[in-house]
Amino acid sequence: MGAIIYETGGILVDNGWLRILGSGCSALNRSVMSWNQGKLPGMLLVADDVMGGFYAINGGAFGRETLGQVFYFAPDNLQWEATHKTYSNFLLFCFSGDLASYYKNLRWPGWQQEIQVTTGNQGIMCVPFLFTKEGKKVAHTKRGIVPIAEMWKFQQDSKRQLDQ
Repeated sequence: MGAIIYETGGILVDNGWLRILGSGCSALNRSVMSWNQGKLPGMLLVADDVMGGFYAINGGAFGRETLGQVFYFAPDNLQWEATHKTYSNFLLFCFSGDLASYYKNLRWPGWQQEIQVTTGNQGIMCVPFLFTKEGKKVAHTKRGIVPIAEMWKFQQDSKRQLDQ
């Protein structure tokens, strides 16, 4: 992790679909440290995807038995899911894993061209929302580019409301 933070501004993977946070740069101006300020305690956000999925290292928020493992906040169900990967294994998956299969329910025909205009600080918001029954068919949703910070806030607020 130190090498990623110290030696890179961040890494865009799979045409920019996946963004691994580093020390920040013009294409990805969120550093690991700045992005985590004021976020949820007990975890460290380290990456995200263009659809509003967020990756975090467990620092206690998800239990002691999975300390140090990466969890994924899925935009299609607003739940934190265990990846059963350490940060190093998560990086291996990002660079050599089957991302197409992993994200098959969140991609649509022509997604590569559509996300080319996004920066590492933006995401694609779908309406109807991905976590609704109507939003499950991503190809049929209305999609728009929004700041990733707004997606984070919206999804966390929506999760709190739905959990009540």
